[in-house]
Amino acid sequence: MHILIANDDGYLAPGLAALVEAMRGLGEIDVIAPERNASGTSNALTLDRPLQVFEARGGAQAGFRVVNGTPSDCVHVALTGLLGYRPDLVVSGINQGANMGDDTLYSGTVAAAMEGHLFGIPAIAFSQTEKGWTHLDAAARTARAIVERVLADGLDGPPWLLNVNMPNRPDADRLPWQVTRLGRRHASEGVIQQTNPRGDPIYWIGPAGEARDAGDGTDFCATAGGCVSITPLQVDLTDHAGLAHWGGRLAAPRGGTG
Repeated sequence: MHILIANDDGYLAPGLAALVEAMRGLGEIDVIAPERNASGTSNALTLDRPLQVFEARGGAQAGFRVVNGTPSDCVHVALTGLLGYRPDLVVSGINQGANMGDDTLYSGTVAAAMEGHLFGIPAIAFSQTEKGWTHLDAAARTARAIVERVLADGLDGPPWLLNVNMPNRPDADRLPWQVTRLGRRHASEGVIQQTNPRGDPIYWIGPAGEARDAGDGTDFCATAGGCVSITPLQVDLTDHAGLAHWGGRLAAPRGGTG
């Protein structure tokens, strides 16, 4: 068993160290993580410059390989030459803050796992629902229990992608697991405008909006109710229900202007 571990908070993040420790004993582990925090980078790949990789030395990060790029870069480089073998499982996290609902489209944590999934490898993204790394030890025990469960069932068959969100609670490892769908958020809050020391306007992306669809069966509802949310994800963004509509609407070419 070979497990590749990545994240988006950077190689120094406590959540990454906790996930690595949680995976020990389950197989051979390789850690390849971003040099700095890359939250919100989604599935971006760095195509305008070469990437560099170095090995961290000393402390809890000793032996981690570090990439000066995005979470997707880390997994992509690992799977296309750096490792020299194909891992059996990719895990990402533990992220500082939730990756639920629409946030999954922006998440570097989910993107790192998705990159493994795109290469045909089962993958799991782990996040805590709140920032601050509180009760990280319980979250790590939860992550291990979930990985042990999927390993016990075997990794044969089509590759899958799971998005796991864990409440920041000391008993997180004893909470029930609920298989969920993604909820929805309201639009993000407005940008925060400031002025830099030169007098130029600068803008910070505003905070995420409130949940719009947090009903039964959603990841929002599950975590708010004291459950660990496990959402199976897919990459196909096709609006299958709209195919017939758009086929009829756009099939006939419009006449020329002459």
